[in-house]
Amino acid sequence: MGTYRRSQRRNCGLLLLQIIFLLFVGKRAFAQIRYAVPEEVKEGSVVGNVGKDLGLDVLLLSTRRFRVVSGSNEALFEVNQDSGDLLVHKKIDREDLCQGSGACLIDLKILVENPLEMHYVIVEIADVNDHSPSFPEKEQEFEIFEQTLPGARFQLHSARDPDAGSNSVRNYMLTPNDHFDLDIRQSDDDKIPFLVLKKSLDREQRTNHLLHLTAVDGGKPRRSGSLNISIIVLDSNDNRPKFSQDTYEIEIQENVPFGTLLYKLSATDPDEGVNGEIEYSLGKTLKKKVYDIFELDKKTGEIKVKGILNYEEHDVYKLDVEATDKGTPPLNGVCRLNIKIKDMNDNPPEIEITSVSNTVSEDSKPGSVIALLSITDKDSGQNGKTAVSMTSDVPFELKSSFKENIYSVVTKGILDREEVSEYDITITVTDCGDPPLSHMKTITIRISDVNDNSPIFLQNPLLFYLPENNPAGMSIFSVSATDKDEDGNADISYKLAKEGSKKDILSFININAENGQISALKSFDFETLKTFQFQVVATDSGTPSLSSNVTVNVFILDQNDNAPVILYPLSSNGSAEGVEEIPRNVNAGHLVTKVRAYDADIGYNGWLLFSLQEVSDHSLFGLDRYTGQIRTLRSFTETDEAEHKLVILVKDNGNVSLSATATVIVKLVEPKEAFAASDVKSAAKDDEEDNVTFYLMITLGAVSVLFIISMIVLIAMQCSKSTDYTSKYLQEANYDGTLCHSIQYRSGDKRYMLVGPRMSIGSTIVPGSHANTLVLPDRRKTSEEVMLVSYSNMRL
Repeated sequence: MGTYRRSQRRNCGLLLLQIIFLLFVGKRAFAQIRYAVPEEVKEGSVVGNVGKDLGLDVLLLSTRRFRVVSGSNEALFEVNQDSGDLLVHKKIDREDLCQGSGACLIDLKILVENPLEMHYVIVEIADVNDHSPSFPEKEQEFEIFEQTLPGARFQLHSARDPDAGSNSVRNYMLTPNDHFDLDIRQSDDDKIPFLVLKKSLDREQRTNHLLHLTAVDGGKPRRSGSLNISIIVLDSNDNRPKFSQDTYEIEIQENVPFGTLLYKLSATDPDEGVNGEIEYSLGKTLKKKVYDIFELDKKTGEIKVKGILNYEEHDVYKLDVEATDKGTPPLNGVCRLNIKIKDMNDNPPEIEITSVSNTVSEDSKPGSVIALLSITDKDSGQNGKTAVSMTSDVPFELKSSFKENIYSVVTKGILDREEVSEYDITITVTDCGDPPLSHMKTITIRISDVNDNSPIFLQNPLLFYLPENNPAGMSIFSVSATDKDEDGNADISYKLAKEGSKKDILSFININAENGQISALKSFDFETLKTFQFQVVATDSGTPSLSSNVTVNVFILDQNDNAPVILYPLSSNGSAEGVEEIPRNVNAGHLVTKVRAYDADIGYNGWLLFSLQEVSDHSLFGLDRYTGQIRTLRSFTETDEAEHKLVILVKDNGNVSLSATATVIVKLVEPKEAFAASDVKSAAKDDEEDNVTFYLMITLGAVSVLFIISMIVLIAMQCSKSTDYTSKYLQEANYDGTLCHSIQYRSGDKRYMLVGPRMSIGSTIVPGSHANTLVLPDRRKTSEEVMLVSYSNMRL
């Protein structure tokens, strides 16, 4: 009962503070709604339409999870999310909830979400006259000495009625008789009946009297209870035990140990002998719990603690103590001991998480409500005052509500899931007692991802080297991007960008949208296409989606797929064959002719070597391995044949070398004939030289055009990347009789060059490069990757 009385007093105080707060704050404060409902109403009864009274949209109540927050207590009320009605959830017994005659108020927390709002509703439980007054015993017996003078008072049992207000005990009625009257003494909030002797008793006329005491409440209809009073008329003991004062006041702290002495009562009786011997006892009309907490020594009058004293349950105990002598009949005296319980700080404050959003979007604005919580402390006064704090190194803060001890956790900064994806927020509440008590509760908040990061390529631009003659439709390389977001926001798809890429390039390049694998729809030919560029777009699956581009530069690497072409002697009918006439009198070392050949490949693949595959006399002719020059090894003799056939094999230096053959017929003639024939041959040779010169001009023109295009592409690439370096050409490989190429490029801190047969001084062959790649000494400080392509001059 004490707990609810204190709760009622606190509610009244809070209500008064809220009214004052509303007068000063005005519209910024939330008004409380108050309803009244009688106890014992049926389950499902409507208390009021709280949805409309709070000004909420009834159609959105279900979506916003409109509900009553009951905390740890069993819910007495619930709301209908379709209509907004506040309903009785279970049968209400006011006497179980609130003991006493004060107002019985129930504080309800009404919660709605999206956005989070908390409203406060007070429901007053009206009392119903559902209990009748009752006495602790059905019969009370008195033994009264016949010499007792009129005016003697005898305390009767008080009736108890758990109902409140007018429904509690209002009056007592005594059976009409000649000897006794009824006197009612008002004590605090209860009425104590006394039997008053108005006429002396005569034992010789009547030895006992039977009376009925009726207690009536003020309800409609009225309820009543009765007590049978039996009076036995005896003789003698004419002095009552008497206490020094009618009421004693003491104060004791709660939670004192069992056996603690509270007070020692003492009464006196002037009678002698057994009539003056006194025994003490507690009144029979006290609540049962009092007998469980206190014990009274009947001989010494010492009152001790034998149960738990808890201020939060009861702050005052009123004990009626009787002192009875052993006379015949026994007489007694009565006093009241008021025991006030002093509050101690024995209850730690508690944190109740009313509502919490465990997942918060990283784009939430500062001030977004994350959780609602309420603080309670069962102690009172300074012991019940609390201070709340939370973890300081988090982007959240506590904000107090207009109602005391109600707080909200809100965002105070920008959230970034990519930096911190989860926070553990520790909330600590400490009371102001001595020593202070505290309580902690941890809330885990997970930050949900939003699409705020674009896919990223680790390198831009990308360089890929692709050997020519790749299988059409096969994957040639892949691109990959990363995204700091998660789930769908990090799912990346790839596509070729139309901007920044030539249409003809896109026609033979395809990309797998899921994994970035790039495949060529055709086979590349180094001799036709040496480099190309395109862009890839990586797009995530967020809403809205984000994307980024990467430039891909592809360099085609040469393979030995072109056989040497014989330029001289000229080919006819699919074979190269020429006739050379020389005088017999030439000396050793005479140049007979020179076989000229060309290979469209570059580097070692285009490096040609000449060898005699077939010769009629090995002692007569020699072939230069590199230039293709055929010279005499000695002078001719009369015995040497007049005609010699030489078959020359021309092959490149690829891993799998390709070759071609040329046949030279050498005829020996007399000097005069040789001179005459030389004039004829000179004319024919002029025509032949003209044809060869024409073909060479066409070849040189084509090579020059390819060179100019390559230089333009190279300059454009370098301008788009960096001007930190300039193109440099290596000394061209120069060997007679062969049209050759050289290619120079840079990767990291090394320079590479594919060359012909004559290597540069100080260069080395790179392992695994088919023996046609040189590593040159680096004379530059930068490590950026550059490719320079040059074509050497053709020397015939």
